[in-house]
Amino acid sequence: MGRLHMTTTTAHRYPLWESLVLPSRYGRPEVHGIGCEGNRVHFADGTSALDVMSGLWNANLGYGNKAVTEAITECLNTASYLPLFRGGHRLAEQAATALLGVSGPDHFGRVLFSTSGGAANDVMMKLVRHYQALRGEENRDIVVGLKGSWHGLTYGSFALTGQPLGQDVYRIDRSRVRHVSHEGAGDLTELLAREGDRIAAVVLEPVLGTGAHPVSQELLDSIEELRAQYGFLVIADEVATGFGRTGAYFASQNWPFKPDIMITSKGLTNGTCAASAIVVSHDVCETFEATDAVLFHGETQAGSPTSCAAVIATIAEMERLDAVALAQKLSLKLDALLEEISAHPKVVETRGLGCFRGIQLSVPSDPLTAAARRRGLIVQPGTDFIMLVPALTFTDEEFEELASGLRAALDEI
Repeated sequence: MGRLHMTTTTAHRYPLWESLVLPSRYGRPEVHGIGCEGNRVHFADGTSALDVMSGLWNANLGYGNKAVTEAITECLNTASYLPLFRGGHRLAEQAATALLGVSGPDHFGRVLFSTSGGAANDVMMKLVRHYQALRGEENRDIVVGLKGSWHGLTYGSFALTGQPLGQDVYRIDRSRVRHVSHEGAGDLTELLAREGDRIAAVVLEPVLGTGAHPVSQELLDSIEELRAQYGFLVIADEVATGFGRTGAYFASQNWPFKPDIMITSKGLTNGTCAASAIVVSHDVCETFEATDAVLFHGETQAGSPTSCAAVIATIAEMERLDAVALAQKLSLKLDALLEEISAHPKVVETRGLGCFRGIQLSVPSDPLTAAARRRGLIVQPGTDFIMLVPALTFTDEEFEELASGLRAALDEI
């Protein structure tokens, strides 16, 4: 079969392959960023907009935080690159210690660095299967995720992502992955009754990354007993919900049990570096230490000095700004706003936690997203919902700009 005819000539082809965009829509100036600061983004068409997405939910402290950028700049002059292959380095140890300090050092004992939320989920799937093998449970190789979840688009995380996004086209192997509902414990209980001796881990997003659906309390209340009965590990995927996003430093800190492993990214460096971390409990660490087992994984840029400097600075800024308290105050404002607009004829329901909210619509979301943009707001579209994920540092004036712009956009559609 010959090549498809392309009207674009090689001399005029747009050079950038944009993510999740039709090739026919590459290079649009209204979404081509040229700069950002505070909570605003500037575009190539000359417009600016208040970002109600925090980038990709990662600039929790806003753009251009000086403490973070200065830490990265200093590091580039003193330790531009040091790997974690077959060794460590000082900044990685300091970043791991700082991250354990906010995660809970009484329960968590070690940090494994990676480069993205998707890559971290890949690492996690290797780690939990290796852990079970070390315990003599080689057949315990199934990882369970939630229907509707988002864990990434790398091969392992794409299998775990609980939405149909073309996995079959890419021949993603999902034979050792299962998905259950977040709305109750019934699906998980039935799965365990059938395959409980094969389940290595259950992975929970505290709030589903698509649509901002919180995991039900019924499911959370059942996990501890089921974990004790069946021997699986519990993973908290806090890539999106960590670093104050839901009103706690990590959403899983409000769960009635503690996860065995926690994954974090996005807010980890305030969006400045390609970084993620797998935070591992003392119990899991001890299983690897008992046999002196090596987890066969490594990434060239994982735990790079610059990303570790950004982690250390971000955690210090979270404390200086009292960012978790800021998130809690902003959450109360969002509560009031969403209660108000829930009466709008185009709004079906509102949901989410803290500063991670979804608005379900009775119409497709594109018209509302466009109307919001015309009023200077960047909101995240779904199929028939939008998401509001503002930085924790929104000022009163910025919140009023968000509220008034959203009201007007809803009225327009």
